[in-house]
Amino acid sequence: MTDKDKTEKIPDSNANETSKVEIVKKTEPEAVVKPDMAVAPAKDTVIHVTHNPKPNSKLKEYFDALLFAGLVAIILKIIFVEAYRIPTGSMENTLLVGDFLLVNKFIYGATTPRNIPFTQTRIPFFRLPALKEPDRGDVVVFDYPGNTNELVSAEVTNYIKRLIGKPGDTIQIVNKKLFVNSMEVPDPPDAKFNKNITSSTLLDIFPRGKPWNDDNYGPVVVPKKDDVIKITPDNIEDWKTFIRREGHTIRLTADNKVFIDEMENSSYKVEKNYYFMMGDNRNNSSDSRMWGFMPEDNIIGEAMLIYWSWNPDIPFNEFGRLFDSIRWDRIAKIIH
Repeated sequence: MTDKDKTEKIPDSNANETSKVEIVKKTEPEAVVKPDMAVAPAKDTVIHVTHNPKPNSKLKEYFDALLFAGLVAIILKIIFVEAYRIPTGSMENTLLVGDFLLVNKFIYGATTPRNIPFTQTRIPFFRLPALKEPDRGDVVVFDYPGNTNELVSAEVTNYIKRLIGKPGDTIQIVNKKLFVNSMEVPDPPDAKFNKNITSSTLLDIFPRGKPWNDDNYGPVVVPKKDDVIKITPDNIEDWKTFIRREGHTIRLTADNKVFIDEMENSSYKVEKNYYFMMGDNRNNSSDSRMWGFMPEDNIIGEAMLIYWSWNPDIPFNEFGRLFDSIRWDRIAKIIH
């Protein structure tokens, strides 16, 4: 601080008061900012550099397209439509060996996969709402429930048969004529029969031990949900596998008492609806007459149309013969 910036009051030596020192600072006048004097913004010190995206390779585009198409195909296969090939003659002449058909899986309520793909390992599944219930005369694809002595089929196998009986129906065949609820049912237009009527009893008939065959069968009542079945020592073998498939135990004691789930009980309440299935080739078909009732859970879909047909016994290396075997009149044929 200079001499001009301060003044000092020196006390009088004769005064009695305490001396004081006063310091006075000289201030400059404040600068006046005019309205038209705008403050310039600070310059951005970060330089933003943008790059053009690298174009996708053709290979990646093809892969993405295939991946998308594969996902769409899987969804369509699981929920809507699936292709099948007829391997046996059990539905002749409605369906022939070598027919390729499309099956509507959505109409009865599509399900999630029943097994791990490419394996025989079954997994829990659930069913979507159905558009309609299976009806008599429908040609149905279903998960084969197994032989009469099997709780479940050893392999995941799809069968195709005609639905003959609904839950609660009474089925009987008399000299090749089918009766449902005591009313004769017309044969399918392309059904196939042997000329002679079988007279002997078949050993592999369902239920075992009945004096029936494929031309004279029944009567049997198709179980429906909440039906009550009376179990006796005489018929326990007829219903043993059926009850076990619904998840329960059943046994007959030495004194002829029936135990279900280890409790003495001679009555069983059915938990599901069932159907009676039969092939159109009536004398050459493994169907409900041989292995029993088909549970509603096993239904996959309804056969819609034939999209291709040829002789599968001809090898591909004989393409000329294979091409000549194409059944052009069956392509795009609606299945009835």
